[in-house]
Formats: sequence, structure tokens, C-alpha cells
Amino acid sequence: MKYQALSPHYAIAPQINPQDVATIKTDGFGIVICNRPDGEEQGQPTADSIRQACAEAGLEFLHCPMNGPETRPDDVARLQKLLQGDSRILAFCRTGNRSSIFYQKATE
Repeated sequence: MKYQALSPHYAIAPQINPQDVATIKTDGFGIVICNRPDGEEQGQPTADSIRQACAEAGLEFLHCPMNGPETRPDDVARLQKLLQGDSRILAFCRTGNRSSIFYQKATE
């Protein structure tokens, strides 16, 4: 699994799978954010399957789905608060682009 750091505390990745969660934890992340709506593509893992893997690994999981570049203000506010903490965050979507936009909106 590969990811790109946008800051010391925030990185983006393309679609992850539940079996990637162990590596995510080993790499020092404490929070996983899914910016992808369920059912966007056939065969895509559900947010709940990744949520369960995160819970089993002791990671926090948030589902903040985005349709294109549109974000919900409450999701952006939640990310702003998380960015003030010490936990490293890995956000993902299909390609990582929406997760990058999500970060940009939270740091404007």
C-alpha cells in the first residue's frame, strides 16, 4: 500500500482494503478517514468493512464521503479539530484526490 504525506500528520491514499489496516497501524497512523461513498464501483470494499478492521486494530475510523469536490461543513470542522491533535491521519478515496481536497478545505 502506498500513500502520500501532505503534512507530518496527514496523508492520502487510493482505495484501501481491510487487510491494509495492519500496515496502516504499523506505519504510525491513528485515524483512518474514508472520503469515498459506498457502492461507487463494483467490488469496492465497504466503509463498514474497513471500519471493522480499524476497530479490531485500535484505530479511529471516520466516514466522510464526498461526491466530487463537495464537502459537508461539519466534516471539515471535524477534520480541523483532528488536525490539532497528535494522531497521524490517513485519508483515502478512489485515487486520493478527494482526500487531498478535503485537507485543503480544512486548512484554508
